[in-house]
Amino acid sequence: MLSFEFLREKREVLIKALEKRGYDAAIVDELVKLDEERRRLIREGDELRRIRNQRNEDVARLKKQGADISELIAELRQVSRRIKEIEEKQAKVESKFKELWLQIPNIPHESVPIGKDETENKVIRQEGEPREFDFEPKPHWELGEKLGILDFKTAAKMSGSRFAVYKGLGAKLERALINFFLDVHTREHGYVEVMPPVLVKSESAYASGHLPKFREEMYFIEQDELFLIPTAETSLANLHRDKILDEDSLPLKYVSYTPCFRREAGSYGKDVRGIIRVHQFNKVELFQFTKPEDSYDVLEQMLAHAEKILKLLKLPYRIVQLCTGDLGFASAKTYDIEVWAPGVGRWLEVSSVSNTESFQARRSNTRFRRKSTGKVEFVHTLNGSGLATPRTFIAILENYQRKDGTVEIPEVLRPYMGVSEIA
Repeated sequence: MLSFEFLREKREVLIKALEKRGYDAAIVDELVKLDEERRRLIREGDELRRIRNQRNEDVARLKKQGADISELIAELRQVSRRIKEIEEKQAKVESKFKELWLQIPNIPHESVPIGKDETENKVIRQEGEPREFDFEPKPHWELGEKLGILDFKTAAKMSGSRFAVYKGLGAKLERALINFFLDVHTREHGYVEVMPPVLVKSESAYASGHLPKFREEMYFIEQDELFLIPTAETSLANLHRDKILDEDSLPLKYVSYTPCFRREAGSYGKDVRGIIRVHQFNKVELFQFTKPEDSYDVLEQMLAHAEKILKLLKLPYRIVQLCTGDLGFASAKTYDIEVWAPGVGRWLEVSSVSNTESFQARRSNTRFRRKSTGKVEFVHTLNGSGLATPRTFIAILENYQRKDGTVEIPEVLRPYMGVSEIA
C-alpha cells in the first residue's frame, strides 16, 4: 500500500508510475473523487456532531429553566438522522476507496528499466558457461522417469496435471536441496530459520500484497476462510504485523522452508511437461526487515546470498533486472536469477529477489522507532527465493547428466545424499 501523499500531493507521479507498469491510470481520478467525497462527509459529520453536542447542552439548560424544548428535541432528532445517513454513506465510500486503493501497485524505483513485458527485461550479467555436451542432452522429465525418481502418471491419478511424485533418490535429492539451502543461509548468511503456517487468513494475504491482486492464483479453503500460501513471503511479511520494532534490532533476517501452492490459472497449455510449472512445490524463502536507507544495499546483499547457492552447485546462471511491465505487484525493484537448463534449452527462473520498500509494511503496519528522534517510521521489507527447488532440481538433472542416462550429484550435495550419482 502506498502513502496517501501519492494521491493528494504526488498525483502525477502516481499516474506516470501506473502508465510505466501498464496499468490504467483512470483509476486515479476515481480514487481522487472518492477521497474528496470521504473527506467532505467527515467534515459534514464533524460539524453536525458539534451542533448535536451544543443542542444537547441547550436542552439540558432550558429544561432546568422550565422552557419549552420541543423544537430543540425535534431538531436534535433531525440532526441525529442526518448523522446516521452520513456515517452510512461514509462507510460505503471508504469501503470503495479501500477496495480501489488496494489495487494500486508499488511505485517502481527510478533504476527500473521501462518496458511493457518480460521481453524487455534487462540481462545484467551471466555467471558460468553452459556445458557443451558430446550427446543430445535429455529433458528432466525423460531422465527422471527412466531413473525412477519422478513419477508423473501416478501423480496425475492422485491429483491431476502439474503434480509429480518424487521417489527414491529423487525424494532424497529434493530433501537434500532444502537442507542445503537452509544450512547455507543460516550458517553463512546469518538468517534465523522460521517455520510458519502455510494456511493464512485473508488479512495476512492483504498485508503481503497477494490479495486482492492474486486471488485467482491462490487456493482458498472456503469452510475455514484460509488461503494456502503461494510463497513463504505471505507468512513472513506478517511476522511483526502491528508492531513497533527497536531500531537496534534491524535488520531482521529470516529464512523459511515451506511448500507453496499456486493455481497457475493463467498458464493453461504452458510448460505442461515435467516440473517447470507445478501447483505444489518447495521453496526456501529469504526475508528481511530493514531501515529505509539500508534497503537497496540489502537488496544487492540478498541477491548475492541467493547466487551463492548456484555458485556452490556449479550451475551456470544469469541475473535479469525486471522492467516496469513485468515487475511484481508489491515490488519497487526486482532481480530474477535464471539457471540454464540444457535439456529444455532454456533459462529458468529459480529466484526472484525484490525490495518492496514500505509497501508491505504499510499494509501490515510494521514500524520502527528512531533512536535519535523517537519518530516512528515504516520499515522496508525485502524478499527473495533462496532457492525454489523444482527448477534447481531440473538444472541439476539436466546439467549433470551423463551419456548413459545417469546423473552425477554435485559435490556439495553428496554429504546430504550419501551417494555420488543417481543411476
